[in-house]
Amino acid sequence: MIPATQLKVGMVVEHAGEPHRITHLTHVTPGKGQAVVHVKLRNLRNGSQQQYRFRSDEKADTLLLEQRNMEYLYHSPAEGYVFMNLETYEQVHVPEAVLGDDAKFLKENMKVIVEFHDIEVLAIDLPMTVDLRIIETDPPLRGATASGSAKPAKLENGIVVRVPEYMTAGEMVRVDTRDGTFVERA
Repeated sequence: MIPATQLKVGMVVEHAGEPHRITHLTHVTPGKGQAVVHVKLRNLRNGSQQQYRFRSDEKADTLLLEQRNMEYLYHSPAEGYVFMNLETYEQVHVPEAVLGDDAKFLKENMKVIVEFHDIEVLAIDLPMTVDLRIIETDPPLRGATASGSAKPAKLENGIVVRVPEYMTAGEMVRVDTRDGTFVERA
């Protein structure tokens, strides 16, 4: 247990009997009255989000998650997402609710960090970027340069990103997994 004033974004706390990750934090010190810490919490079991206000004298129960390097194998509608421990070769089935929107960036044989609390998988840490192939986009404009405007391109995982005008179908691009934006040609 740590004082609420020592909480930081990214920490995992137990709130209402459930593990939550702090996604946003604001420390408010009013001119009159007691200081408070406003936090936005994301439930690691079901993905729901909520806001909570800790008084500065409250304590929060932090959870330490065990991190294991794993490799993504495949997705099965019945089993969910299947990952393999790189040290023990043990396979772990992760429900779709744990991954949420991050699932769209998974590629077979991708190395990820899987976070466990006891034996339960609570979160997946993807690499910062992933390389994906453009499967559909408008043809390049004649004389288009890198400084020109962007056009939409559909990638192999089904998401649409804005890419430079000179890019064509079949090319590889690097995409930021945090916000799904084009980074560079891969």
